[in-house]
Amino acid sequence: MTTAKSASTPAHEVSPRVGPALTRYRVLAYVTGVLLVGLVVAMIFKYTVGDAGVTSIIAIAHGWIYVVYLLLALDLAVKARFRPGSAVLVLLAGTIPLMSFVAENKVTNKIRRGERL
Repeated sequence: MTTAKSASTPAHEVSPRVGPALTRYRVLAYVTGVLLVGLVVAMIFKYTVGDAGVTSIIAIAHGWIYVVYLLLALDLAVKARFRPGSAVLVLLAGTIPLMSFVAENKVTNKIRRGERL
């Protein structure tokens, strides 16, 4: 006897190898996204008001955090066996304002459903 699938796919158990990598990636995706939005706001402020105050500090912080984000996203991509194209898109998500939030949501949902990226 077959049963119909429910409208929402149940959560798939994340492997012990992927779970911690996903958590680290999620934290850095949020930090990277917040810093990038902060950098955009600081750049707008710099070029409209003329005060460069914290712009360079935020830019340096985002740059270093982005490097850590790249390493952790790559670690997740290897452990979760992302397709190469998906891995590159996830890696680049930290360079476009708000995209790291979108990518983090999509990656988390797909991994928890047991789908391959």
